[in-house]
Amino acid sequence: MPDLEERIKPTEKELKARRSRNIALALALAAFVIVVYLGSIMKLGPALFDRPM
Repeated sequence: MPDLEERIKPTEKELKARRSRNIALALALAAFVIVVYLGSIMKLGPALFDRPM
């Protein structure tokens, strides 16, 4: 097991790139969830709100 001094520390540039990728991935996931939700609502149509409970 490597000593603490031997571990690789990411540079500021690498940390910024990682953060940008994480934000892009989060936005893509949110967009996918919204598309699936809206697609489900459109497929069910207006009958979704007229059905008996």
